[in-house]
Amino acid sequence: MVMRWPHFMLLQCLLLVIVGGIVYIHKDRVTLIKNPPASLAQWYKPENERQVWLHNMFKLRREMQAVRFYADSKDAKSLDKWVALLSEHYLKIGEMVPEWQKKLDVEAIARLQQNASSDRYQDVSHTLDDLSENCESCHTDYRIITAAMYRAPDFSSMEIGPSTSLEAHMEELTRQVNQIKIASEDGMQDVALLSLSDLEKGINVLGETCSSCHKKDTRVYPDATINKTISSLGESLRTGTLKDQGRELGTLAVLACARCHGTHRLAYDSRKLFIDRQSWVELIKH
Repeated sequence: MVMRWPHFMLLQCLLLVIVGGIVYIHKDRVTLIKNPPASLAQWYKPENERQVWLHNMFKLRREMQAVRFYADSKDAKSLDKWVALLSEHYLKIGEMVPEWQKKLDVEAIARLQQNASSDRYQDVSHTLDDLSENCESCHTDYRIITAAMYRAPDFSSMEIGPSTSLEAHMEELTRQVNQIKIASEDGMQDVALLSLSDLEKGINVLGETCSSCHKKDTRVYPDATINKTISSLGESLRTGTLKDQGRELGTLAVLACARCHGTHRLAYDSRKLFIDRQSWVELIKH
């Protein structure tokens, strides 16, 4: 039996209503995002040796500022120079990512060139406003997710040793921190000191991986402050009060864990959120 066209359209509308209803009901747990085209990856590391896309964006921001400045100054020669550069790098977006060609306001670029060549400075500023709105519309959709996908660090394949992943090592460090706290509160000095010794060794081993990214710094982790705090915590575990021990351990947790997590873990977890796509089964579960 052949489905009639009106019936087919009715079925499609019904499916849209059902999906829309499900999303609305779970709106507190659903976030809709737009993924950038896959062709964008070629302009970022590691596929490219340089952050080509990023540098093109920096050029555009600088050129838009220069165009505004020279339009306000009524400096025709300098204005023509910067309008030409702005036009070149703006249109380059479509060359680098063809999927975004249709998003470009080519008419605004043409108006900008015409207004600049005719010394219509006020019109240049108005056209620049239109161009800024066009840029902002794309930034709203893609800037955050693009930064998370292509600029955040990827620790997923990093290993501490031949059979120890970075993730497993970090979990062990967390276990040692908690073991110090438990042993301290329960009066088990030997266990607390042994856990601190293991924690110190683990922190030093972790620090050896930092140079893979921080190539210009000979040693960034642990720094002198962290080492001093470890020493102070050890002394406190031997002779200090429970309050002193808790304060020293809290300080160490902030210096050795929280500060790095605030930069690296947040960025890495955000990247995983966008890179590691959930299956339909996992989505349905949620």
